[in-house]
Amino acid sequence: MPTYQYLCTECGHAFEQVQKFSDDALTTCPECTGKLRKVFNSVGVVFKGSGFYKTDSKSSSSASSSASSTAAPAAASASSSSSASSESSGSSSASSAASPA
Repeated sequence: MPTYQYLCTECGHAFEQVQKFSDDALTTCPECTGKLRKVFNSVGVVFKGSGFYKTDSKSSSSASSSASSTAAPAAASASSSSSASSESSGSSSASSAASPA
């Protein structure tokens, strides 16, 4: 059963009440018999995607693990090739600087 939060508009008394979905909302404050209003908060869990079946997680988890393992070597080779190109450009600039002298 869900827990609802209520706030009195007259005395400011705030409390929580466990109710069924079919129960009517509370309207009077238990402290001062003033008007109550429900307090709505943002949802803690948001589901996004096309579907949520048991088989969906099996195929996507194996695909994501293989994608992450293939992405790591690709990133390593990209960083090593960029460092190699910077080394070669550094040596060519050094040799060109030395030749006019």
